[in-house]
Amino acid sequence: MFLLTGTPGVGKSTIADVLAKKGYQVIRAKETVHDYVLEKSDDDTLIDVDSWADTFRPVEGIVEGHFSHFIPGADGVIVLRCNPDVLTSRLRARGYSEEKVHENVEAEILDVILIETLDLYNETQIYEIDVSCASIEEIVIHVEHVLTGHAFPCCGIVDWTGWL
Repeated sequence: MFLLTGTPGVGKSTIADVLAKKGYQVIRAKETVHDYVLEKSDDDTLIDVDSWADTFRPVEGIVEGHFSHFIPGADGVIVLRCNPDVLTSRLRARGYSEEKVHENVEAEILDVILIETLDLYNETQIYEIDVSCASIEEIVIHVEHVLTGHAFPCCGIVDWTGWL
């Protein structure tokens, strides 16, 4: 089982869609959390991520979602990263409020997903990919290299702190 994670807007769902079309089993994390929703509003859903992750049963394939990295026991975690300017544009195009745009871009700059991943996984299990300037096809090829064991783990290669 591999986990595909990253800040909202980095391209997880898009990449997962292409991988699914290529025959990979893809599980959407957000489709498995119904029993763990604590609070729901128009622009946010609060989930008991710890309980969800503790009860998640391993699968053959890829679990995609911005909180999938909390699932223990994966073979590897792919963390997609995106330039804050590019991410800002994507989130605004989705209609996110300025508050949510700021919150998510700040999380990307501060490596929140990567740091959370490092709390549970060793650096030798993490594959950080900067998707800022890559095409969908290039990203998919990189992810497939990870899935087939033809990529080396890499962690800490992206640094957006210059945007602070």
